[in-house]
Amino acid sequence: MIRFLTAGESHGKGLSAIVEGFPSNISISKEYIDFHLARRQLGYGRGLRMKIETDRVDILSGIRFQKTIGSPISMFIKNNDWENWIDKMTSDEKATNVETITIPRPGHADLVGVSKFNLDDIRNSIERSSARETAARVAAGSIARKFLEYFGIFIGSFVESIGGIYAKESFASDLFDNKLPKNFNAWNISKITDKNSVRVLNEEHEKKIIGKIKSAKKKGDTLGGTFFVVASGMPVGLGSFVHYDTKLDADIAHSLMSINAVKAVEIGSAFSSAETLGSLSHDEIILQEEKFTRKTNRAGGIEGGVTTGLPVIVRAAMKPIATLMSPIEAVDLSNMQKVISRRERSDFVAVPACAVIAESMLAWIIAKHFRMKFGGDSLEETFDNYSNYTKKLFRRVRKNFKGK
Repeated sequence: MIRFLTAGESHGKGLSAIVEGFPSNISISKEYIDFHLARRQLGYGRGLRMKIETDRVDILSGIRFQKTIGSPISMFIKNNDWENWIDKMTSDEKATNVETITIPRPGHADLVGVSKFNLDDIRNSIERSSARETAARVAAGSIARKFLEYFGIFIGSFVESIGGIYAKESFASDLFDNKLPKNFNAWNISKITDKNSVRVLNEEHEKKIIGKIKSAKKKGDTLGGTFFVVASGMPVGLGSFVHYDTKLDADIAHSLMSINAVKAVEIGSAFSSAETLGSLSHDEIILQEEKFTRKTNRAGGIEGGVTTGLPVIVRAAMKPIATLMSPIEAVDLSNMQKVISRRERSDFVAVPACAVIAESMLAWIIAKHFRMKFGGDSLEETFDNYSNYTKKLFRRVRKNFKGK
């Protein structure tokens, strides 16, 4: 089993992550983690915070000479803006001139946070519920994705829509129809979209979306959208149908729903399949080069909570950023009077960044189920277990049913 824990506030000293459960001898560098942290900060429509922070990881333990040693990995990401927030966020005695925030923002954890934890300052809710925490998740997820790459599992993402603007032709159709190159590598999707300011797959789509974002910015408003995350090179058999909490698709849905502002998660073509006949929804099974595969991949690479060997396809919806430059109605908790909600420095749209965060969360969950199935204290032991399973899988099935 692998697990990670993050700590830190948006404007505190920084964010920390502790990662546990990976085998020894995984080669990973600070530069690899920093690369994915930088990807999280990309995208047209981000706020001023991205100009302040240049995220770099400080590896404190668990990696020696760029290799994991089997012990917990601890990492720290400094908040450059901390210097401007020392008086407001210090763990020492409170300064006398620090503002107490009393006006909650609709759509944020402001009000529910102070209600749940019996707090007298909304700043205490704002800081930990901020999406700044996801930088630590990307650091943790980078360990997972590096581990998966040893086994030919790669993850990529693309933005499908922002503000209701969709492309004329969707790459998702090729994914669901299983019309992919023989050696399809999902990371190649991100290689393309990372060069695009809103992480879509063509320039015409990009121009339309940027126009929509500019219009929203002029109005002091924000936008949400949808995106896809894909994992290629998947083996058969990750996850389980035996218990509710061992189903891979359930675990994926949970992890992506935990990302700030994500309000829906779809595996495969679930919503469109719900409107069609079963004969047009399910993926026919075929035999190809001594392997079972499917004609299509509408199930998104998962059946019964277990991987089929086809790419895992996940779609998610992110709501518009809740902090508005043209605020909407709220209540001032200091006097219970109707007011306009407060402004807080924020993005206008963060769907491109959210897709990158989702890559890390998908990598984490796949790595978790991979470790559960193949174990191993060292990378070499894990690889032996994996190789033995995958090489003999078809022969075992054929032997078990021969003559039945």
